[in-house]
Amino acid sequence: MKQRSKFSLLLPCLVYAAAFAVVFIGLPSTVFAEEAAGISAEMFTVNNVWMMVATFLVFIMHLGFATLESGLTRAKNTTNILFKNISIVAIGILTYTIVGFNLMYPGGEDGGWFGFAGWGLSTDAAGITSAYSEGYTYWTDFLFQAMFAATGATIVSGAVAERIKLGSFLVFVTLFVGICYPITGMWKWGAGWLDAAGFYDFAGSTLVHSVGGWGALAGVILLGPRIGKYVKGETRPIMGHSMPLATIGVFLLWLGWFGFNGGSVLSADAGLTSYVLVTTSLAAACGVVGAIATSWWISKKPDLSMALNGALAGLVGITAGADTVSIESTCVIGIIAGILVVLSVMMFDKIRIDDPVGAISVHLTCGIWGTLAVGLFSTNPDHSIGKQLMGIVAIGAFSFIFAFVLFAIIKAVLGLRVSEEEELKGLDLGEHNQEAYSGFQFFLTQ
Repeated sequence: MKQRSKFSLLLPCLVYAAAFAVVFIGLPSTVFAEEAAGISAEMFTVNNVWMMVATFLVFIMHLGFATLESGLTRAKNTTNILFKNISIVAIGILTYTIVGFNLMYPGGEDGGWFGFAGWGLSTDAAGITSAYSEGYTYWTDFLFQAMFAATGATIVSGAVAERIKLGSFLVFVTLFVGICYPITGMWKWGAGWLDAAGFYDFAGSTLVHSVGGWGALAGVILLGPRIGKYVKGETRPIMGHSMPLATIGVFLLWLGWFGFNGGSVLSADAGLTSYVLVTTSLAAACGVVGAIATSWWISKKPDLSMALNGALAGLVGITAGADTVSIESTCVIGIIAGILVVLSVMMFDKIRIDDPVGAISVHLTCGIWGTLAVGLFSTNPDHSIGKQLMGIVAIGAFSFIFAFVLFAIIKAVLGLRVSEEEELKGLDLGEHNQEAYSGFQFFLTQ
């Protein structure tokens, strides 16, 4: 075997040394930012790098939602599901740029109900002025928060799948993400009145997941169930077309949640970040176990879809308190979330609320549970059930009413549901005239 030259061995070392120098020495503007922030050059850079990595992980969650939703719905609606998911990301980022970021973080006096810092994005050329943290740049702050904004609308997408008009849905998403999400977010994360009252939601069990869940519930109520779902008082299962796709989606979401929760530490603090990643993964694992045990006991067969939703239930459940509950409490929160998601799916079917992917049960039911769990299990004595319940009710009432009225207006003006013929044929052909799986589309009744 031919020996490598000394230069070929030395070259990688030189590359790594150069990269280290660039990262830890930095540019003059970065040094200025570090001095202004009162932290070391190294920590300023490390904070930024970690927050950007977390941003990338949250972005990957949208791929997870896309594959999960398409897998749990029928093949004839796959293009429609994927189209909605790519549109949601674009709409979420753009609305957050135009109005959402400055609605959510308006600055000024703390404890308010509403504020607005102006249209668009505005900071100095170096981007060193952050809305509420001096540990990373304005641009890092904005992009991380923008990824969260689009997530709430994705929750709605799954619940209303297979029967909503595409144009009507996109109008809803634009206004819901652009107005409702940042206003309720401001109440806590933007130093609003709920923050002053002591309500706590670390990474968004209520502020992201329940807000999306309330929007989904409003939409499903006004849409009604899919054709053939409830026949003569009985619930008829409508199976998704690809459990492998759904499983891939859940693993992508689990991966992305490390950025969702880990990034919400808002720094690269080694102890707290690593702890949050542990509680996040433990809750997901316990959610899987809780859902498997519950569904197996009730139906006498192990249900993969329930196991998948169990993982998401545990993740949603821990999101509000991932930084403030013990390891033992984390496991309890995850197991209960897994149990609740199964019972919730069954309950919604009994009252004829048709949610093809279980989004309302995962994000609303378990979002409420996770927020209440902070009051039950937090190691911080300032967190209480009363304060948590106040936040759940306030944000829930605003989000549901906003979504219901918006959906009702859209229904009256544009129409909300596709025709019966389009629904039976599939939205891929009806809305897009485009098949996800070419040559396999048929005119079906389910």
